[in-house]
Amino acid sequence: MASADQHQSPGTTNLRLVLVHRYPRFGNSFLSKLKTWYRVFDPLDESDPSLPPISGSVRVMLCFGPTPVTSETLDKYPNLECIVGTSAGYDHFDLAECRRRGIRVTGAGDSFSEDAADFAVGLLIDVLRRVSVANRFVRAGSWPVKGEFPLGSKVGGKRVGIVGLGSIGSRVGKRLEAFGCSIAYTSKRMKPNVSFPFHSNIHDLAINSDVLILCCALTKETHRIVGKEVLTALGKEGIVINVGRGALIDEKELVQFLKRGEIGGAGLDVYENEPHVPEELFGLDNVVLSPHVAVITPESFKALEELFIYNLEAFFSNKPLRAQIECE
Repeated sequence: MASADQHQSPGTTNLRLVLVHRYPRFGNSFLSKLKTWYRVFDPLDESDPSLPPISGSVRVMLCFGPTPVTSETLDKYPNLECIVGTSAGYDHFDLAECRRRGIRVTGAGDSFSEDAADFAVGLLIDVLRRVSVANRFVRAGSWPVKGEFPLGSKVGGKRVGIVGLGSIGSRVGKRLEAFGCSIAYTSKRMKPNVSFPFHSNIHDLAINSDVLILCCALTKETHRIVGKEVLTALGKEGIVINVGRGALIDEKELVQFLKRGEIGGAGLDVYENEPHVPEELFGLDNVVLSPHVAVITPESFKALEELFIYNLEAFFSNKPLRAQIECE
């Protein structure tokens, strides 16, 4: 990562324009530092009147989080050449349109992978061993009154099916293998030099798994990839963990399966209509819920900042980008 004194002096930054594309809640912690190195244009900054005239000169966009980049967005910046993304997913980008326009796109790469994998394993342990339920049991004063707490289930020995054996999924596999779990996976294609058994489709993976952990990207092919048939194949003792995107699961079906006891439990960090979560899940002790925080730690944010600063510098220096996404 380039240090501040390696960047151009203030007198030459007029050519180093960076457009910041964000939801109002994103980016504030990074913007002040960014402005010391670049001429930053932020459409949400109403105090800056120069954005409309200069928008045609913008060549690079820094996109914070899952802020959508549509064809209409791109129309506003006709000379855009590169989008530096900061999200682990890429379903918010119109990649086909980026490809048509010759715009390169990058993502978060491995910045979040370790923390997301840790969190996925944490959700699974919590669901199986009933950690959150036990916490509520003690805090409610139920231990002296009710006595014994219902048993949880052992982690070791579980058959874990990973959906998407990429940067996050492969780390999940390594962690759970150390717990004594047997690992299998499905992905767009079989991974070379991977010893885990491969299943060509998620239905076959579910039949042969006690747990499904969703780590894949959200695409047209993976939208609601976990529905009625897959949940039925997983069975009454099966567990679903999702640290990918909410729309990987048919949420209404999942809620019904959980309510009817036709699936063993779920650990969910993501939802179809965030920040709204189906209220039917709130009273279920076999469900652990978190507010899309699997990837968020100070350490992952530091790694992300280093990556996107590198990519901005690489763009202006005409060097190869890191974590570039294929615009299929």
